[in-house]
Amino acid sequence: MTEAITVQAFDGVPREVLDEARGRISAAADCANALVESLRVRLTSAGLAQVNAEVDGRRIRVQETARGLGEALDRLADGLRRRITAVTGTWTPRSWPQPSRPPLPPIAPAAGPQVIARVKSPSLVWCSPDAAARTLDAMDYRIHLFTDPATETDAVVYRVGPTGYRLARTIAAAPPRGCTAPLTVSPHGAPALDDRQAAERLAAAELPFLFYAHPADGRGRVLYRRFDGRLGLITGSS
Repeated sequence: MTEAITVQAFDGVPREVLDEARGRISAAADCANALVESLRVRLTSAGLAQVNAEVDGRRIRVQETARGLGEALDRLADGLRRRITAVTGTWTPRSWPQPSRPPLPPIAPAAGPQVIARVKSPSLVWCSPDAAARTLDAMDYRIHLFTDPATETDAVVYRVGPTGYRLARTIAAAPPRGCTAPLTVSPHGAPALDDRQAAERLAAAELPFLFYAHPADGRGRVLYRRFDGRLGLITGSS
């Protein structure tokens, strides 16, 4: 069962593509043996397609890119079906590496705070690394910032080899106990950097994202590359 779908388009996406997106996503959601609500689709002419939804009350997101919107919509509909199945069943780790994950574009010139296109400051969820790994999968994130109750510090889980899941915290700490997710653990605390230093390090190393601790307050931050070549910043609210 699905509700009405909201479709947002940017950069002059044709109306017929919006109608096609609404039909494909509606068909994918209608196949679910679950209540699928709050469906929101976002499209850009550069071939980025994203859908956010709630499945039996749990938030999910699927994001795909391709050379054209037709191919991106194919991937998006297939990805939505898989994500609904995953979050309504018993959680299992996602395969790694992900060959379908497209490469990110080069970082815009003069990388630094001036090219940070968006800053998000959510209230970070206090949860176990296991729960954070499940959110990472459900929301199709490359990296997820949260607060680890065991250490009372900001932390991240992110997708990387060899197991596909890695935990890092603002301070070095022992591996968490009782984890079912196949986490490897960084033995080091996050580097202390301001936003300019973080942007310069990310650009120099051509990283997809960087987790660091701001020296002013020690809180964890994530700087990441967007699909438009600019940077996004996630900071936990006070």
